[in-house]
Amino acid sequence: MKRQWIFISSLIMAITCTSELMEPKLILTVFLLISATVTSEYIRPPPRKTLHFPWSSRPSSHPQQVHISLAGDKHIRVSWVTDDKSSLSTVEYGTSPGRYSAISHGESTSYSYLLYSSGKIHHTVIGPLEPSTVYFYRCGGQGPEFQLKTPPAQLPITFAVAGDLGQTGWTKSTLDHIDQCKYDVHLLPGDLSYADYMQHRWDTFGELVQPLASARPWMVTEGNHEEESIPIIKDGFQSYNSRWKMPFEESGSSSNLYYSFEVGGAHVIMLGSYTDYDEYSEQYNWLKADLAKVDRKQIPWLLVLFHVPWYNSNHAHQGEGDGMMAAIEPLIYAAGVDIVLAGHVHAYERTGNSDPCGTVHITIGDGGNREGLAPKYINPQPEWSVFREASFGHGELKLVNSTHAYWTWHRNDDDEPVRSDQVWITSLVSSGCLDGKRQLRKILM
Repeated sequence: MKRQWIFISSLIMAITCTSELMEPKLILTVFLLISATVTSEYIRPPPRKTLHFPWSSRPSSHPQQVHISLAGDKHIRVSWVTDDKSSLSTVEYGTSPGRYSAISHGESTSYSYLLYSSGKIHHTVIGPLEPSTVYFYRCGGQGPEFQLKTPPAQLPITFAVAGDLGQTGWTKSTLDHIDQCKYDVHLLPGDLSYADYMQHRWDTFGELVQPLASARPWMVTEGNHEEESIPIIKDGFQSYNSRWKMPFEESGSSSNLYYSFEVGGAHVIMLGSYTDYDEYSEQYNWLKADLAKVDRKQIPWLLVLFHVPWYNSNHAHQGEGDGMMAAIEPLIYAAGVDIVLAGHVHAYERTGNSDPCGTVHITIGDGGNREGLAPKYINPQPEWSVFREASFGHGELKLVNSTHAYWTWHRNDDDEPVRSDQVWITSLVSSGCLDGKRQLRKILM
């Protein structure tokens, strides 16, 4: 019932409003940052308004909302939108500007949502590509040239991480900070555009992230704001699935809502918090099979992302991840997953482990969304929670080698990225933990 009321209120706004969504006028109070050993005062800056995107004239055949994603070994999927429905789904590419040595042909789709009709959405896979190489490419034989850099084939590799982005002034601040870091792949654990039934907001989000998302692979999973279902009339996730196609088929999944990929010494699994996950579900059985295929001697790092956090000491969204946790955590533990990244709660939190063979859980739903921060925490702070703070920001995860990774969280502080949390993480495979889990791993068979 709660989701239906959210839909009704959003639908009223979509039909009656032509202006941007009004920002909630929230007054944020002073919050005491509590960590395991340090307590410091930090006054958060106020919320920022939703960004305004002025209309710009361009040929209807020119590509818009260009973004790239990994698509299997040595391949990248290029996605974009054109207003011209006759535009070709082709990508020309090469290692020199303006000189294209190869061309790939892809597929296209489109969708309608109430009174909205999307442009032509193109998805074209290019490759095989060399690792750590800059490629120049052009979409549909029209418009500007873009360039991308492929991720490395081996460690080290760096991931930028930010969830719950939205389209506010703080979103732009987060993206600007990510653009300053030398990263190879962007990971986004759900809640991308905050379109919330207002379909043109998917278009403006695509334009907002294009400078970054066209240059480095963006690997995303769905959040609650991607669902946009209308009872009886419209199934969920239509806009998300049409626009942000991920390598689910390449990883043996039957759904774009969960998949996996390997890059630079890491196996990364993107799970769906809003599709069935019990032991009889397709997602559960796919996950078991996917985990069983990972050779940890060759792939030392195992990462998992989903939207709703399991370990959460914030008052917001308490208990929402309990069902998925009960079903999936035994698989995660048995497989020796090193790090879990989640969003949903609009704040940052990192767990520590009394169990040296346990997984580090990080909540990073603080990318800049329009709903604001979640400043209220449960006290006293749980023993497993070693750092928590309600501020906008992003994370950087550098897998340095097969044994150690360096995680940092960077708070958006008056438009300057301030490194507020940092920790070295030892891979479980190098700690001998998987040897001790041989009996537990039987659950994966």
